[in-house]
Amino acid sequence: MKRFSWTELFLDEEQHGPVKSEALFRLDDLLYECWALGKNVILGWAPCPDGIDLLVVPHYVIGEAIAPGAAANGTAYTSARIGEMIQEIVAGPKMLAVETLHLLGRLLQREPLHLALPSSQISDLPPRVVSSLVKRYSITFVRDRAVALFDVVGFSRYSPLEQAVQLNSLAYSVNTAYSKLRDRKIKIRFARTTTGDGFYLWNRDRNLDANIDLYHFMHLVLADNAIARSKARGNTTPQLRACFHAGGHYEFYQSEGLNPTTFSYIVGDVTIELARMIEQARAGQILVGDFEIPVDESAAATGPLSAVDFIDLAQERLSDLKGIILGGDPVASIKCYLTGSGQKDGDFGIHKYRIKDKHGYARNVFNAKVNIHRISGQPIFLGIQDAALADFGIVRWTL
Repeated sequence: MKRFSWTELFLDEEQHGPVKSEALFRLDDLLYECWALGKNVILGWAPCPDGIDLLVVPHYVIGEAIAPGAAANGTAYTSARIGEMIQEIVAGPKMLAVETLHLLGRLLQREPLHLALPSSQISDLPPRVVSSLVKRYSITFVRDRAVALFDVVGFSRYSPLEQAVQLNSLAYSVNTAYSKLRDRKIKIRFARTTTGDGFYLWNRDRNLDANIDLYHFMHLVLADNAIARSKARGNTTPQLRACFHAGGHYEFYQSEGLNPTTFSYIVGDVTIELARMIEQARAGQILVGDFEIPVDESAAATGPLSAVDFIDLAQERLSDLKGIILGGDPVASIKCYLTGSGQKDGDFGIHKYRIKDKHGYARNVFNAKVNIHRISGQPIFLGIQDAALADFGIVRWTL
């Protein structure tokens, strides 16, 4: 009988009340059987009076259904329209209307599976919990999420033992930064996955505030690493370069042994862009992608935020970190900005760079810096000065 951590399900227990473990474990056992060791994907579920209906399909069926010229089971739906519908499903809530569940089942030539549950267990399982469980056996598409990438400079040149020590040092900086934010009552539900010589890092929450919190989280990770490097001997602490970007990606849970993992993996446009950006980043550099990100309905902005607007908003909210302890000394001020050259009026413009990767693909990026001034200790300067980037990129222009 497999068991896993339910921490993520209980994060909003205060608002929704506790969930009984017996009902959770019973439903998870049923979903595990449907998953069939990773053969199947559970696309969604719908509530029924005596249980739930699930749309369970072999993973290859999705690819076959959206292939050009694929049959649509006697309906007027084209393979392209089926693909759009699946995309809408995986990008939305796992709980579907019964009609939607059965329509998609007909298009994929798979009858929804009914799971009968005792009435007592049905009342013990709020929809949010069922969706969280189903998500572990499914695929989710996130349209716009910020992701940070940390990369160890010169990783391949170190011995295996030094590599292990450096990755452990980076992981410790991540955990330390998280602890400092938590102490300041800033809640960030971060997740990470390794790239081999670094980490992708993202916030499980999906809104503008969550993305800004991630950007500040990245600063604290880099700051902790910089302090550790100033005290380190030998190759025990990595030199880092970092990138920050926002975009779409798929999220899924790989198999670990005979069970799905308790932590997710991401793959998609945002990770591809970050991987190509980091190849061009220099040691110690922080690159920010040229993205647009939607705002919350409560925000003052009327349209999507550009990367420049996002950094401006992140700077406005840095007051939340004033007084945080770094290297045993409280922070007096933090400034984060995109670099550029001085203008005649005394202000500074922002340089946008166009870089090209080894595959010949080009993209626009910004060079970012973070200046952290502590009350007594030496200041911490993160990133590279604009003056050192005269030969960076294939094109540079000023905003």
